[in-house]
Amino acid sequence: MTKADIVNEISKNTGIEKVTVLKTVEAFMDSVKNSLTHGKNVYLRGFGSFIVKERAEKTARNISKNTTIIIPAHNIPAFKPAKTFVNKVKNHVK
Repeated sequence: MTKADIVNEISKNTGIEKVTVLKTVEAFMDSVKNSLTHGKNVYLRGFGSFIVKERAEKTARNISKNTTIIIPAHNIPAFKPAKTFVNKVKNHVK
């Protein structure tokens, strides 16, 4: 499902114009990005959490040059689904 599909679905279900829904969806995504950029997690009860994960420094190998490189510690965004969300997906019968 793409962002356009989500906008169409919300517009169809709520009767709100697609342009307004698109602005709302983009504002939501911007809010999540800004929060994570500033190190603040976003918690959506019953859906999941957008969190910042810290990756430790590690050693890796460049196989083609047969050299060792060090990857510095860094942060990455991640999504952790809520238990109710996970159970709903697990128990979905096709």
